[in-house]
Amino acid sequence: MFYDELRKYDWDETRQLIMSKSDADVRYALRKERLTVDDFMALISPAAVPYLEQMAQLSHKITLERFGKTVSLYIPLYVSNACTNHCVYCGFNHSNPLERVTLSLEQVEAECKAIRRLGPFENLLIVSGEFPALNGTDYLEKVLKTARPYFNNLTIEVMPLKEKDYYRLTNSGLNGVVCFQETYNEKAYKTYHPRGMKSIFEWRVNGFDRMGRAGVHKIGMGVLIGLEDWRTDVTMMARHLQYLRKTYWKTRYSINFPRMCPAEGGYTPNVIMSDKELAQLTFAFRIFDHDVDISYSTREKPAFRRNMMKLGVTSMSAGSRTEPGGYCSTPEALEQFEVSDDRTPAQVAEEIRQSGYEAVWKDWDKSFD
Repeated sequence: MFYDELRKYDWDETRQLIMSKSDADVRYALRKERLTVDDFMALISPAAVPYLEQMAQLSHKITLERFGKTVSLYIPLYVSNACTNHCVYCGFNHSNPLERVTLSLEQVEAECKAIRRLGPFENLLIVSGEFPALNGTDYLEKVLKTARPYFNNLTIEVMPLKEKDYYRLTNSGLNGVVCFQETYNEKAYKTYHPRGMKSIFEWRVNGFDRMGRAGVHKIGMGVLIGLEDWRTDVTMMARHLQYLRKTYWKTRYSINFPRMCPAEGGYTPNVIMSDKELAQLTFAFRIFDHDVDISYSTREKPAFRRNMMKLGVTSMSAGSRTEPGGYCSTPEALEQFEVSDDRTPAQVAEEIRQSGYEAVWKDWDKSFD
C-alpha cells in the first residue's frame, strides 16, 4: 500500500529539493508534454513565480482540451457533526462544547428535498464526523439509499472505512469517496490529531488503496493548507496521485487544497497561502495531471473562484451549508468551517454562464450502476 511507498521519501529532503529548483528547471518543465514529480516541484517552487502567466495560459489550454468550457457543480449535505476525534483545527473536535446532531433518515430526506429546490443538483457530497456508533457504515448505507432517489451521483466524505465496507456501499448507491490526508508529514501528524481513530496515520493514508481495491468509481484527495509547508505537502500528494493512477487505473480522481478558515476551537493556521500561491499550485497540478478534476469549495471567495474556473478549476460547490440540517432551517448546530462564498446556486450558475461556460449539474447516471 502507499504507506510503504511514502516511507521512501524524506520530508525535509523533499522540501530542500523544491526550494533548490532553478529558473532553468522551470523552463525545462514547461517545455515537456508529460511531467514527472520532479518537474511538478519546479512549477510550485519560488523559481516559477516569474512564469505564472505562462503557466496560467498552459493550464487554461489543457483544461479546455480535457474538460471543455464546463464547470461541474456539487453541494454538500452534512448529516452528522458527532465525532470522536480531537483534531485541533476542526469545529467538530470532540472536545468542543457544541450541540451534536446526527440527522434521522426523515431529516436526511427533508434535506434532499430542500437541496433539490435550490437547483438541479445531481452531485451530492454526504459529509459526516467520525463516530462509528452513530454514523458508521450501517447508518451511511441507509443515508445513501435515502438520498439515491433524489440524486444520480453520490459521494461521501466520512471516516476511512474497511475495504469490505467501501465495497458494500458501492452496492448501495455510492459513486465516489473524498478523503483529506490533511498532511503527509507523519512526524507532525500526531500533533494535529492527538486522539481518536484519525490519529492513526497509516490507517488513513492507506484508505485510498482500500477505496481502489473496492472499485470506488471516483476518489477525491487533498491536503489542508495551513498545517505544514504547503509545497512539501502537495508534492507528497502528487506522488500519491501518481501511485494511485498506476495501481487503480480504472478509477477517476479529483483533488482539492482547501485553505484553513477559523474554527470553533480557535486554531490559528501555521501557514498562510496567498491567492497568488493557490493559483500557482492550481496551474502546476493541471500541467502535471491533465485529467484530474480540480475542485474549489465555498471556502474560497467568489471573485477568486470566478477567475480560476477558466484557468484549471473544473468543479465547485455552491449554496453550501456546513452544519447538519442547514438546508431546511436555521439550525443550532455549529458549522464545520466558515463559508466565504454564500451566493445561491442560481447566482453561481448564472455567473458561469455569463463567463461563456456551462454549469454541469450531473456527470453520472444511476442507469450505469
